[in-house]
Amino acid sequence: MTRTSTSHATEAERGTLDKAAHENFPVAPFFLPGAWRTDLMAVYGFARLVDDIGDGDLTPGGADARFLGVSAKDAEDRLVMLDAFEADLHRVFASTPRHPLLRRLQPTVRRRGLTPEPFLGLIGANRQDQLVSRYETYDDLLAYCELSANPVGRLVLAVTGTATPERIRRSDAVCTALQIVEHLQDVAEDLGRDRIYLPAADMKRFHVQEADLATNTAGASVRALVAYEAQRARDLLNEGAPLVGSVHGRLRLLLAGFVAGGRAAIRAIAAADFDVLPGPPKPGKVQLLREAGVTLRGKG
Repeated sequence: MTRTSTSHATEAERGTLDKAAHENFPVAPFFLPGAWRTDLMAVYGFARLVDDIGDGDLTPGGADARFLGVSAKDAEDRLVMLDAFEADLHRVFASTPRHPLLRRLQPTVRRRGLTPEPFLGLIGANRQDQLVSRYETYDDLLAYCELSANPVGRLVLAVTGTATPERIRRSDAVCTALQIVEHLQDVAEDLGRDRIYLPAADMKRFHVQEADLATNTAGASVRALVAYEAQRARDLLNEGAPLVGSVHGRLRLLLAGFVAGGRAAIRAIAAADFDVLPGPPKPGKVQLLREAGVTLRGKG
């Protein structure tokens, strides 16, 4: 690789991995063993990049398309980019990938014996985002979360060597809850992308029209709908919370952080009287720490 291409590779990696500091939930916190942190950041790099492709957040004409072998003309087509990214993912398991973030992922895949399925799920979710912008029922939304969120928890368990069928079931509940919470925080932002993740059947039940989501502040019907979906997320977090007590040591702290982050975000939404339209309600550090303590004690 030439010095110029190496520079582009470093830039592409840094631009994606730097976003870890701004995530709702810790990606690879300092207290984890170094080997886990390295592998979790490699997984994060994949997940973040595929989301950036799906959301159209890559720099136009940037290095990512070139690494994936996509022409400048086709780089604006998200489906073309996702197809190229999927092809490069398969190289992780069969040969040598082109994109530096996937080259970074390859040693993790080999060390941890990871399979393509969770990575393909994340690509599938972003491909679905290009084709589906509304969800009729809650079950439809859960099926989307099976692709968009649950693979992340499964990868965490795989990287840490702690996956069992019961832990995977609990992890899926936590990850789906976190995805729903994120959708509730981002109703206005998602609408700006012409996406609505509030189930249409629920909107009808609470007499909410799409136009009601485009206002600067939520009316009573929208608030009631958000409260209803927040309770669903809370129930899922409670279902998944025993996952924390099933593991030990620093992994327990990490998983408690995920559950606590979701619970604190729901409390922040409730504290805003379920008005998410002015912007995403965010919990403070004190609330996060309080929820983490409650979760570690097996309460909440």
